[in-house]
Amino acid sequence: MQAELLASSSADWAEAWEIFRAEFPLAIWETVWVTLLSTLFAFVIGLPLGVLLACGDRDGILPLPRPVKALLGFIVNVLRSIPFIILMILVIPLSRAIVGTSVGTAATVVPLVFAAFPFVARIVESSIREVSPGLTEAAVSMGATPLQIVVKVLLPECVPSLISDVALTITNLLGYSAMSGVIGGGGLGSIAYNYGYLRYKTPVLLLAVVLLVLLVQIVQSLGTWLSGRLDRRLKRPVRRPRAKRSNAKSA
Repeated sequence: MQAELLASSSADWAEAWEIFRAEFPLAIWETVWVTLLSTLFAFVIGLPLGVLLACGDRDGILPLPRPVKALLGFIVNVLRSIPFIILMILVIPLSRAIVGTSVGTAATVVPLVFAAFPFVARIVESSIREVSPGLTEAAVSMGATPLQIVVKVLLPECVPSLISDVALTITNLLGYSAMSGVIGGGGLGSIAYNYGYLRYKTPVLLLAVVLLVLLVQIVQSLGTWLSGRLDRRLKRPVRRPRAKRSNAKSA
């Protein structure tokens, strides 16, 4: 790669700049749109699934039959173990049934959701299990229903962790969306594959990589900042009042 970069002439960089001006703005928008939409659908599916996995134990607040819980865990583990490049090919018939096509930006959403929602389910499960059991026990003693415990106790306590989970999911999907360019998906991955790999235009490939890195850094930094601002466990140091000096004169 270093030798190819050094061999790239000024004409190659000028051509890469023209491609950047002509096609990269739309590619960036497609990447961001597909990533955010896929993250939304992944949490719509993965959040309730993660709640069931965390609260569905025998002594949990939403106990599930053992075969049902085992089946949910099996599905999540299987989907998480399939490499994304293979998963994209496996869900092509489903993409055609839902979107009407297997190529393009819209068709990329389907494999991205299937790749993301098992990951979301596991990190949501982990976040809920980190909540102090004393809060759940206190809510149960006050007569709260399981739904009220989940909505008013568990999820609010998990908000900082869930924000970090959203940022982590988006960063993973940014990388997956770049891989979707191999099967005709749009965005930065398509430009990197079509120009950088197939046409051996190394400067275009480097520009696409730099933009993806910048997007990941922005999302991760924003998620870390929001998570820190909303974390109730991060308390400000308490200033102890100074002891007042007695002005009374000794007798």
